[in-house]
Amino acid sequence: MTSTVGSTGPTGAKPRPDASKRVRRFSRAERLVHRTTGWLVLVCLVSAAFLYFNPLAQLVGQRYLVSTVHKWSGILIPVPVLLGLFSAEMRADLRRLNRFAEYDRQWLRAVRYRLTSPGARPAGKFNAGQKLYAGWIAGAVLVMLLTGLLMWFMGFLPFISRTSAIFVHDVVAWAIAFVVLAHMRKARADPGALQGMRTGYVDRAWAARLHPRWLSDEPAGDKDRPESQDGKARPQSHGEGRPESRGKDRPTGRDEDPSTEFRH
Repeated sequence: MTSTVGSTGPTGAKPRPDASKRVRRFSRAERLVHRTTGWLVLVCLVSAAFLYFNPLAQLVGQRYLVSTVHKWSGILIPVPVLLGLFSAEMRADLRRLNRFAEYDRQWLRAVRYRLTSPGARPAGKFNAGQKLYAGWIAGAVLVMLLTGLLMWFMGFLPFISRTSAIFVHDVVAWAIAFVVLAHMRKARADPGALQGMRTGYVDRAWAARLHPRWLSDEPAGDKDRPESQDGKARPQSHGEGRPESRGKDRPTGRDEDPSTEFRH
């Protein structure tokens, strides 16, 4: 391939993004956990559809094989998250998701009254909607795992009938399918969020607009610093990376204020 005069790379190559305008959002371990869990959930939902709907079941024919795939994909769903606990970045983000601050309540009120300006919806690294989604999906997976085991091993809990387990399993499965589809739709509508999950980095302007508390309040660690051209995190000057406008209600502590939080 050839290069033109004044170019920094081969003709047709995409220009390298300005590293100083990027912020590291997710580690490789976190992205791998998210991707693996997503595929397991997808396999579990698709195999459930082939078991639930007769036309699809007749189309495949191998009911025992589909049932086996469904069972083991469901059992394996929590495994990537458990393995991800070995990552310090994963544990830190789980702590963020498990904390609810006062500005998270403000975010929910803004959603309720359909206020769409970024200033009306303050958020840390994760907004209130993402925190609620994470907590709900974690609880739903545990319910599905328990009811699935009750259906698989009859007599495991004699005081719970198999009919009751099937009913709860089916209802929660429909709820998970609906919520996961809404999650995917929401993600596709936000290219910045997709970029963060795909590459691990997001544009600083995107973070300052939708997650201003993440940049302004959290301690500036290496993971939140922009990269230099050699791929290493460069030091930040005082005030760098903070949003231009701050409200008078700016907190004085970290992203998550322990005095105003409650745990799920």
